[in-house]
Amino acid sequence: MKTTDTITEQQADEEAVNEYVSTGKPLDPEVYRRVRARAEKITAELRWKNGDMNISTDLIREVRDEE
Repeated sequence: MKTTDTITEQQADEEAVNEYVSTGKPLDPEVYRRVRARAEKITAELRWKNGDMNISTDLIREVRDEE
């Protein structure tokens, strides 16, 4: 059985971002737009499911109280 490797758009975007981080090669504006749109969608889903999350604020206050 012959299998072919198919790369999804998301995987291609991940590779482009990794290359940008590791080499500094400019990121294509369209890749940036897609990555940003996915991140905003995930953030909206998390806020809908869990409400606003102020975890860092609580942790900072907890550390200050320990000192």
